[in-house]
Amino acid sequence: MGIIQKLFHRGSASEEKVGGMEDYMTLVKVYFQATLASRLGITNLAMLPDLRVFKATLHVPTVNNKLGIGEKNRCRKMMKEIYHTEDDFFDEIDKSIKKNCKRLQDTQGYLLQFQGFTQDLMMLVGNLMKFKLRMPGFFKKALYAMTEKTVNDIFTKNDFKEPDVIKTVLAVRQFNKRLNFSQKWVTDFVYQVVMLAKKEPKPKDEIGRAHV
Repeated sequence: MGIIQKLFHRGSASEEKVGGMEDYMTLVKVYFQATLASRLGITNLAMLPDLRVFKATLHVPTVNNKLGIGEKNRCRKMMKEIYHTEDDFFDEIDKSIKKNCKRLQDTQGYLLQFQGFTQDLMMLVGNLMKFKLRMPGFFKKALYAMTEKTVNDIFTKNDFKEPDVIKTVLAVRQFNKRLNFSQKWVTDFVYQVVMLAKKEPKPKDEIGRAHV
């Protein structure tokens, strides 16, 4: 059950709580789509499915007759309140979209690039961190430091042995050449997903399944 259903079924017997990993990934997608809408003047909500559901379900009003502005602000506020997301996280998304999306035609390609980036990144992190992910969640500083080192290895280390790992590392680096996120941004994103995934029900506790 995602954020939209949870927000309107708080009294139901749901096994997951509001603010879980799925909610986080949904809000990240909404922020991307809202930023694209406000920047490029997109009016067709069919192009931005997560934003459409977010706007309709939470009844977010359109600001100044321009789609994306009010939705972006609402999403940003929710992420800061629920996950304590820092302003730098949003600022890097804004800069990435500004750099890569000049025309309406750039939208779908960019979103597919980000989806591929996050899927490969999280599978890679799940592979490289393995046993470290079993560390209890209350060791937050240690987990962050391990995540930071793993992300640094992904972008700088060139002596990986396994062919699949090498292939995925190269794919992540290639994706990020276009997306242009800093290692700090990537570390914060991965760390947030890892911490939320550790709280998920055990049978589905596979970090590599996280995607945008």
